Amino acid sequence: MNGKRILVTGGAGFVGSNLVKKLVKDYPDSKITVIDNLFTGSFNNLSELNTLDFRFIEADTQNIEEILGQKSFDIVYHFGEYSRIVKSFDDIDYVLRTNLNGTTRVLEMCRKWGAKLIYSASSSKFGNDGRDENLSPYSWVKSKIVELIKNYGEWYGLEYEICYFFNVYGPGQITTGDYATVIGIFERQFSEGNPLTVVYPGNQSRDFTHVDDIVDGVILATLSNKNREWHLRSGVAHSIINVAKMFECEWEMIPERRGERFSAEDIKSDTKEVLGWSPKWNLSYYIKSKISKNVEI
Repeated sequence: MNGKRILVTGGAGFVGSNLVKKLVKDYPDSKITVIDNLFTGSFNNLSELNTLDFRFIEADTQNIEEILGQKSFDIVYHFGEYSRIVKSFDDIDYVLRTNLNGTTRVLEMCRKWGAKLIYSASSSKFGNDGRDENLSPYSWVKSKIVELIKNYGEWYGLEYEICYFFNVYGPGQITTGDYATVIGIFERQFSEGNPLTVVYPGNQSRDFTHVDDIVDGVILATLSNKNREWHLRSGVAHSIINVAKMFECEWEMIPERRGERFSAEDIKSDTKEVLGWSPKWNLSYYIKSKISKNVEI
């Protein structure tokens, strides 16, 4: 991808910033532009990079055409969407505007530029034998966008790769507030010496994937040129209560939340075989590295 003009929406967010760092390191001759409205992202996530390595624009994807003007790109990583299940019930207006309207604008620009789209899809729709697609506003919107992207491929010849993310954790994850991740919350509570808060009933399971593995999978997908879906998952389901126990500290149960999925997504996938991708990280080892001074990452 050296020499390519690359756009990363949501590039100051958790996954997006880790991707930008990887692109800067591995493809120094690429020209990277980051768009982020800083809703959950932070420019601090990119602070270790030289500002000459990329161009940053604080903006919303709904205004992407006006913002970028006559510029064009070869590859677009579209990570700049709202991405929380439980809060989406309260934020439905923002979810619809940011995800449906914003992503439609991104698709139109990809069509105009002839750019390849790499999309961060949500694994939430796979739960309950696919019925969880309608479990929350977030899950429903994300599933419909996947349908739209595929249709753009059929209607306009859009090149795309759809990457499903599974409960991502690691450096840069959100640890506080309504948009924090499970592992991020547990890490913060552990470091503060507080009991870990496990959402009732506790035996709901999730498939956790380290952000470094996600980024590696995304880049492999970019190079694949297959116009298909990829499932970037560890393949190991952990109950939330067992994850809490990995921290070897006290924990307490808190009330269940609306839209909460019960089980990890059990789906058939040939991603590892076709894409040549396998996760390198193990959740248990990662947590041990956080709670023990004798274990190094």
